[in-house]
Amino acid sequence: MRLPEVFRVSDVPSTMEAAHAQAQLGAPHGTAIVAARQSAGRGTRGRQWSAELGGLWLSLVARPTRTDALEALSLRIGLALATLLERQFPALPPIALKWPNDLMLGDLKLAGVLCEARWTGPLCQWVVIGVGLNVCNPLADALTIGATRLADWVPGADPVTLAGPCIAAISEAARAAGPLSAPELNGFAARDYLTGRRLNDPLAGTADGITAAGALRVRTDLGPVREILGGVVTTAG
Repeated sequence: MRLPEVFRVSDVPSTMEAAHAQAQLGAPHGTAIVAARQSAGRGTRGRQWSAELGGLWLSLVARPTRTDALEALSLRIGLALATLLERQFPALPPIALKWPNDLMLGDLKLAGVLCEARWTGPLCQWVVIGVGLNVCNPLADALTIGATRLADWVPGADPVTLAGPCIAAISEAARAAGPLSAPELNGFAARDYLTGRRLNDPLAGTADGITAAGALRVRTDLGPVREILGGVVTTAG
């Protein structure tokens, strides 16, 4: 029986693609690719993600026992990582979670989570979970205004020592991709960056929490609440 491994590489186009390749070869749950640098890292909807030296760039192969709420998986992973980072660095202010996949410090993005599933018909073969965490890496000019790094809050933060605990937390959280439990929903609500904020996209209205399936609840100006499973968030003002 093949055991999960952690592959550490100095430079790779995309840890997501490398992890998918390992999954195709039969890599078990928990197998991870950690890169010092990515030349073609990506975020949601194919957006390019700056991934220079000093950040934690990793992707993990997950083979969850259930996959009936895959849209909630990035939220579950974000919750696990926020909990871990606050435990590792007690001096950090509370980390907020922005639906569907961002970890925030104040109004600045600290990390992002990307989940990609591969299917054979109705059967999910595997999910690759990518995490980009700004640690002490330089921030690209286009990101500087909207992003932050652990080193800005906790001098001495190191991506090498963070990799192992983050991999363990992601692997454990991704064992099942079912609906969020009541404790998880409560935990997310305590960190919810969007609740009460006015949104322009993916639907005009006011953010009103999430569902167990990972949908964003938006209270429209006419009153009814609609549930959105995917999209890009832009806030009003």
